Amino acid sequence: MEKKKFLFVSEGALISDIAWQVSKEGHDVKYCIENKMETDNADGFVPKTENWRNDITWADIIIFDDVLGYGAKAQKLRQQGKKVIGGTPYTDRLEDERSFGQEELKKHGVSILSYHEFSDFDAAIEFVKQNPDEYVIKPSGEAQNLKNLLFVGMEKDGADVVRVLEAYRRVWSKKIKVFQLQKKVTGVEVAVGAFFNGHEFIYPVNINFEHKKLFPHNIGPATGEMGSSTFWSGPNKIYNQTLKKIEKKLAQERYVGYIDLNCIVNGNGIYPLEFTARFGYPTISIQQDSMITPIGEFLYELAAGDDPYLKTKKGFHVGIRLVVPPYPYHDRKTFEVYSKDAVIVFKGKNLEGVHIEDVKLVNGEWTLTGSAGVALIVTGSGLTMKQAQDQAYNRIKNILIPNMYYRTDIGDRWFEDSDKLHSWGYLREN
Repeated sequence: MEKKKFLFVSEGALISDIAWQVSKEGHDVKYCIENKMETDNADGFVPKTENWRNDITWADIIIFDDVLGYGAKAQKLRQQGKKVIGGTPYTDRLEDERSFGQEELKKHGVSILSYHEFSDFDAAIEFVKQNPDEYVIKPSGEAQNLKNLLFVGMEKDGADVVRVLEAYRRVWSKKIKVFQLQKKVTGVEVAVGAFFNGHEFIYPVNINFEHKKLFPHNIGPATGEMGSSTFWSGPNKIYNQTLKKIEKKLAQERYVGYIDLNCIVNGNGIYPLEFTARFGYPTISIQQDSMITPIGEFLYELAAGDDPYLKTKKGFHVGIRLVVPPYPYHDRKTFEVYSKDAVIVFKGKNLEGVHIEDVKLVNGEWTLTGSAGVALIVTGSGLTMKQAQDQAYNRIKNILIPNMYYRTDIGDRWFEDSDKLHSWGYLREN
């Protein structure tokens, strides 16, 4: 494909790595970060622009990386004839408003778990006392981005959920305006996602397994994500019973981009938990690394409404986040003391599988910036999950960052979960 002009628009500097990858493919790139606290992310890696609206005419394609209102902007530009990757007000709601997303799934014939929505903590506490059970507390809206607020109850009578709700009432009532209590169900947590070109899904689909807890063996506080393991697949049972059922609605919306549905599955069925109606992070970097088709070419054809050929690597793929204090918490003082401007040192010159997050270039050196403490994503691929893990962790041995930490078990879930998923028939391709 001939050189194109890509305009990336981000609120929190999430799309830095993909902007960099597209730039390395030879395309012209401009990158706008709207959060003033994050504007130096990717400095030196990609050209920046302060006001993306001034570059709309310049751009051949515009890429938005988030929900929370960006869907309306993307939809308006598409209606004006621009090629845009991004959502619509409807798809923003699928992610931002948990109950709306669940009801839309139910409307389209997808089985969902029992849930109740609350805007009052006292009412929720009374509900649990009257209906004792294991529940999951799920904030909605912007509060759902604070992953440490999601709580999974473990006591049969719901007493732990009541205690947490009482604490949230005292501390978080101004931040958490709406939340769900969803009935807890046991099984395998697995997500299915696919790219959509405004008319239909593009194959293959992506099956991925998120690792959200901070420490190995699923211990510690919930994070945005510590890493994922993935593989590409033809349409299978998980996809056909979930995402496929909303394909016509997404076509009516002219949605363009990636959409993912995280689920709990067991021998009784598939139960969707939440939508991600945008690129996933760090999933998109893992996907890019596992694509043979150049991602710039693929995204441009996707935005054009074409049926792009997505050629991917066989086997399995993992991505591991390398983080520093204060991750997963936001504490600017701690970040400035322990992590700000820390230099990333590479023992060797081979940087294959290394993807940037909160990083900038200073006199040719990679240094940490931002405030979240998310440094890099390191990826690996292989015909087996073990080979993919080995490649990724061997690449990490080439990297030195002061106070760096990461999970050492990304991908381990597969060795147990795969047996269950195969025995239940969910991964069988049509």
